[in-house]
Amino acid sequence: MASYILSTADVQAAVLGGALLGGGGGGSLTQGSTMGELALAVGTPQLLSLDELADDDLLAVVALVGAPSAREQYLKPVHYIRAIELLQARLGRKLAGITTNENGAGTTVNGWFQAAMLGLPVIDAPSNGRAHPTGVMGSMGLQQDASYVSIQAAAGGRADKYIETVVSGSLTTCASLIRKASVEAGGLVAVARNPVTVRYAREHAACGAIGQALELGRLMLKQQTKGGDAVARAAMEFLGGKIICQGTVENVTLNMQGGFDVGTVEIKDYALTFWNEYMTLEQGGERLGTFPDLIMTLQRATGIPIPTAELQQGEEIILVHVPRQRLLLGAGMRDPQLFKPIEQVIGKPVLSYIFA
Repeated sequence: MASYILSTADVQAAVLGGALLGGGGGGSLTQGSTMGELALAVGTPQLLSLDELADDDLLAVVALVGAPSAREQYLKPVHYIRAIELLQARLGRKLAGITTNENGAGTTVNGWFQAAMLGLPVIDAPSNGRAHPTGVMGSMGLQQDASYVSIQAAAGGRADKYIETVVSGSLTTCASLIRKASVEAGGLVAVARNPVTVRYAREHAACGAIGQALELGRLMLKQQTKGGDAVARAAMEFLGGKIICQGTVENVTLNMQGGFDVGTVEIKDYALTFWNEYMTLEQGGERLGTFPDLIMTLQRATGIPIPTAELQQGEEIILVHVPRQRLLLGAGMRDPQLFKPIEQVIGKPVLSYIFA
């Protein structure tokens, strides 16, 4: 891929396609649209592939950490920039590019504003091609390198809840500290973390996943005038998934636990659990889908994806499922150790379905 200048049409496509690939998490469509449009208002963000950079060039991952439903969250554009500034100050070295941690309505375009303001390119090598709950899952397998020292910078909140911090140490410890910082900041922080070389990203990132979100979003936009059914069918054909059912959301439970949204959803005889993102899909006790499979809810009338934090009882939805084998996934999705916390949170087996 040569240098590609991102446009307003790309913002719409990235947010819509990213929302579906978010699998219930990855931020809100409103948040993504606002930040994407702001990026274009302040500069000309460029999207590059890793092929445009030298192997030893240094990249940083940007992320949003926190509970999407937190009512006291306060995150402004300055916080996104501040996180990058804090990280570069600790590194003492300028970055060659920025990449996002995952696909989602907000996270697919995360990095575009920072890139436009700082004169850096956006690199199409996200840590994961779908959204995931924990920071370690979006660390491209770095947790398996005992010698790697993680550096993570975060900013967010307002007034007496404002936080900016830089932590370094083991990857899991740093991820936990940043998660706690998000709670203290009111629920959400902007993060810049875990610098890696282009060489490392090429082997461990979900290369091309931003391009996939753009292509998916363009396809969904073309189908919107035909209604939600047409959007869902086109998206599932593109991703290699299927429509599970159409129906009314009969029950939703949502609780914030440790900086995460945790809950359940019932639609007809289907039961779903989520930990920010949808984790399991069952029918009559039979498991039909397990994270990192993509499980998602879309508005029945429009086909617009609905994150777990925004799903309401009584809403008419389309439920879809894409097997994990059809997704672009980073190295964090191949480590069984990272899936154990899911079982503890949702109280259901996960490892046996993924790594049997």
